[in-house]
Amino acid sequence: MEFVLDEGKDLNKDCSNLILPALSIGNVGQLAVDLLVSSTGAETIGYLDDPLVLPCVGNDAYRPSPRGDLALPLQAYESSSSGLNLVQQRSPVIKGMMVEYAKNLADFAAASGKKHVVVLSGLDFGRLQRIDMSSGLQIYYLSSKNADGTDDDCEQLGWKRLQEYNPHQRCWEYVSNLAEGNSVEDVSLPLEDELEEEDYYPSLPFAALFSCFKARGLKVTCLLCYCSEGDNMSEAFHLAEAASKLLKLNPDNFHGDNGEKWIIPFSWMTVYGPPPDMSIF
Repeated sequence: MEFVLDEGKDLNKDCSNLILPALSIGNVGQLAVDLLVSSTGAETIGYLDDPLVLPCVGNDAYRPSPRGDLALPLQAYESSSSGLNLVQQRSPVIKGMMVEYAKNLADFAAASGKKHVVVLSGLDFGRLQRIDMSSGLQIYYLSSKNADGTDDDCEQLGWKRLQEYNPHQRCWEYVSNLAEGNSVEDVSLPLEDELEEEDYYPSLPFAALFSCFKARGLKVTCLLCYCSEGDNMSEAFHLAEAASKLLKLNPDNFHGDNGEKWIIPFSWMTVYGPPPDMSIF
């Protein structure tokens, strides 16, 4: 993985926090990063070039009058006022290469002096064992602070640790060994269509990212919410708000209009295409 800075740009060493998505159901992590980039006024500083990420290209996702800037598969942003870097991932990783990709990202984060990495991702609502909507949409977390994945700061914010995390379970242990570079030749894992319920979570991209950042000695927190495919903008707001609270981002540094905190990314206006022609009804 190569990090290419835009001309005249440089990484601000005071930006010690990094937020990035883990691709999953509903694209919630990517939508939340979009919202954070737009609302913090983060500027493009460069891009990451990794052969493990499928190529794609598009127009500027955040401005109504694009300046001709291209949106790339892995783009880096910086908000100096918030002490924050963000990486947006716009295309998937080649199948079977997620751990190698996560190692590359962890190397980049460590080399650029990041102290805390926050990974945002959605989880399949169909896998949720106990549904409790009495307090609204629940944020779940997984932290490297303690061996069991707990973090007092997250608990104080009212979030629940991902109960399905078990560092001694076979698949979690397998991913951890891969991340640490340990031999896994003697480990026998089930085939994809033979995975059991407990094998689902460690098979997701956020698990590989969590394990690799942790193996590099970085503090990493995964913020997760359950969702389904469809319109997940409300979940994106919820996840972005959670990241803002965790990193204690100052709302005064956000650039919303009319007293609002959030700025809707321009690209969201075409997520579902134009409205229907009402004359057909």
